[in-house]
Amino acid sequence: MTRLLLALTLGIGMAAAQSANQSEDESLRQALGEAGNSPVEFTRALESHLEKFPNSARKPELEKALLKTAVDLRDDARIIKYGERVLARDPDNTAVLGNVSTALLHKDDKTSAQQALEYARHFEKVLASEPKHGAINPEGPRQAAKHKEEVDRNKASALLLQARAEGLLGNTGDAVDLAKSSYTVFPSVEAAREASRWLAESGKNSEAIEYLADAFAISGLKTADPDAAVDRDLIEKVYRKVHGSEVGLGDLILKAYDNTAALLAARRAEISELDPNTQIKDPMHFTLTGLNGDRLPLSSLLGKVVVLDFWATWCGPCRVQHPLYEAVKQRFKDADDLVFLSIDTDEDRSVVKPYVESQHWTQRIYFDDGLQYLLKVASIPTTIVFGKKGEVVSRMNGFLPDRFVDMLSERIEEALGRPAGAKPSGASGH
Repeated sequence: MTRLLLALTLGIGMAAAQSANQSEDESLRQALGEAGNSPVEFTRALESHLEKFPNSARKPELEKALLKTAVDLRDDARIIKYGERVLARDPDNTAVLGNVSTALLHKDDKTSAQQALEYARHFEKVLASEPKHGAINPEGPRQAAKHKEEVDRNKASALLLQARAEGLLGNTGDAVDLAKSSYTVFPSVEAAREASRWLAESGKNSEAIEYLADAFAISGLKTADPDAAVDRDLIEKVYRKVHGSEVGLGDLILKAYDNTAALLAARRAEISELDPNTQIKDPMHFTLTGLNGDRLPLSSLLGKVVVLDFWATWCGPCRVQHPLYEAVKQRFKDADDLVFLSIDTDEDRSVVKPYVESQHWTQRIYFDDGLQYLLKVASIPTTIVFGKKGEVVSRMNGFLPDRFVDMLSERIEEALGRPAGAKPSGASGH
């Protein structure tokens, strides 16, 4: 964390003149200057400042900064100390609930485990009270999918923390059930290992082996996990203990791979219901959401030349360019192998419909749904022309008002495969 960023975060520097306590401002500025970019020295500086100014109006901000640094340093003692202070002011902060629960569990004693369990239960309760995002989200499919991924990860984490706490408290049956629930919500290496740990503690070694195999399979299918070799060795050890040899172990691991692959595929399918463009790398395989919620698979336009107009409501040049687009479309009004698509890039989708109505635009509007990032559209207006095989044949960043109609018409004619100077014959639109 740089000194400049700290200054901005804590509201010092230029804002210091507005402070009621310039002595404290100067002390804090000096402390941060001496700390430099060292997170350890930063911690010492802020703690020293709070000792000197225990009633500082900035105390909540400084304690949040200390907590963040403690998390970065994996300093469990300070995570607990400052995390609990932050939670006293903001009890529903899920990130802090997770961090404090984890730090308490690292202490590996029953008193800390009981505290962690209470925080983790509240963590789950807060998540359950959050509004759920449906398939049609006002922020778009990408945000809906991202939201679901985040919520599921957090819920699985809350359950996993509870499982570990219950296990440390001696409630292995509850620990197993919670770890299994975590794995169901979001299949992860950590949840599989936790389930295996408490199953083995309960004497259920055969089932423990299966979850260990799942952890090993996820490591192989999804992540480069340095602990995968440890999982493999532990599977062999427990399997030999149960069966007397390693006969059949290979089949068990293969089965775990199949089961895990199916679980992950099912999860991808679930996310794709919200965002069909998840993991799509070919722009012509994107599905765009229309202003009224309809969806257009771009693959349905293969065999046609497709002209994409990327614009936004706040873009003045886009407004100027609009009638020029209409003039180009009029030139190609009868073509059945040419499609114009109007692609809005606004982050706030709620402003688009009123804007379109106020401008009396008649064409159908589609949201970019992440297409601008895939195509690296860095500025708008931008016009991209796809050929009939789905390849990009032209890109126009910005526009020249006096030349736009002719320039775009020429590029469309080339994409259609017409001789230079051929007379345009028409276009279809969405």
